[in-house]
Amino acid sequence: MIYLDAAATTPVRQDVLDTIIPLLTHDYGNPSSTHEMGQTAARALDYARETAAGVLGVRTGDIVFTSGGTESNNLAIKGLALGAPRGRHLIRSAIEHPSVAEACAYLVRHHGFELDIAPVDAHGRVQLAAFTALLRNDTTLVSVMAVNNEVGTIEPIAELAAAAHAVGALVHVDGVQAAGWLHMGRIAAHADALSISGHKIGGLKGAGLLMVRGKLALEPLIHGGGQERERRSGTENVAGAVSTATALSLAARANTEAAAQSYGDYIISAVLKGLNTDGRVRARLTGDPVHRVPGIVSFVFPETGGETVLLELERRGVICSSGSACSAGSTDPSPVLIGMGYSEQEAHTAVRLSFTRKVKESEVATAARAVVAAVKAIAGN
Repeated sequence: MIYLDAAATTPVRQDVLDTIIPLLTHDYGNPSSTHEMGQTAARALDYARETAAGVLGVRTGDIVFTSGGTESNNLAIKGLALGAPRGRHLIRSAIEHPSVAEACAYLVRHHGFELDIAPVDAHGRVQLAAFTALLRNDTTLVSVMAVNNEVGTIEPIAELAAAAHAVGALVHVDGVQAAGWLHMGRIAAHADALSISGHKIGGLKGAGLLMVRGKLALEPLIHGGGQERERRSGTENVAGAVSTATALSLAARANTEAAAQSYGDYIISAVLKGLNTDGRVRARLTGDPVHRVPGIVSFVFPETGGETVLLELERRGVICSSGSACSAGSTDPSPVLIGMGYSEQEAHTAVRLSFTRKVKESEVATAARAVVAAVKAIAGN
């Protein structure tokens, strides 16, 4: 079986497992305890914070460990918006993850915020002019993901952040899908808050972090004993924090390797050439053909249904998905594709193939052939 659903989750790296096993077996103390076992756990937590801060190029006090990307997004958006708001105006892009969209909707419903949604072009890139036109002198916060989780498009974070900062707004970046492919320190340099999920980069599920500038007022989501500098109470998941920081560090090193860079291009070329023959358009690439990460490739197959293609691919030994795992089971079309201008019918035919830098060339080639064969079998030769 070939697993091409890394955007949903990745296996835990062996190096990460080796690092955290002692924390799950004999060094399992509470880091808030004053005895030796507690202090050993506290030192492990310090290691995780220093490691993550080093990768992102920020201070250790800027790192808050969380349960993952969803909590990090919620803490950033709700926490910054309610911490010291200078207004009640939010902006997010049209293709944000549900955890961002719903956090913004919560602030609108319960705290009187206004929300503007920045449009994207047909490739999923936020349009800078349209985004800038939405900015106001009372804009509190803008949230734009670095890499879209469904189509792999890279957003122009530097330009968007500069425009937002020019009017005094804070900038949150969902970096969950960027960490395995882009230089996270460069992204963090433009952000007031940056979300990362451990299990997308070889860490444990249920663990992640939020980089949020320590000087900023942040209203916590979870109140209690004041852990994480009173920004996220509750006994810290030491093994989870260490797994996230270690995976982030390993991903940063792997980003210097170019071995997997061409694999996305190979899949795109093989599928489009294999299916768009004899004047028939059986496949269309979604996302930006240039500004994209190699590890997320998405198509719509107009003559099929996306779920049908997934089942046929699984029968042929390839595991992939139709889009965001957080929307699995929903019969609604992808809001991302709708935001990019696709019809509901087209959006229902989407298939996403995603992989890490550890994917093998033979797996990519086999998967591309399977996609072509599966779509032809369903649509008819």
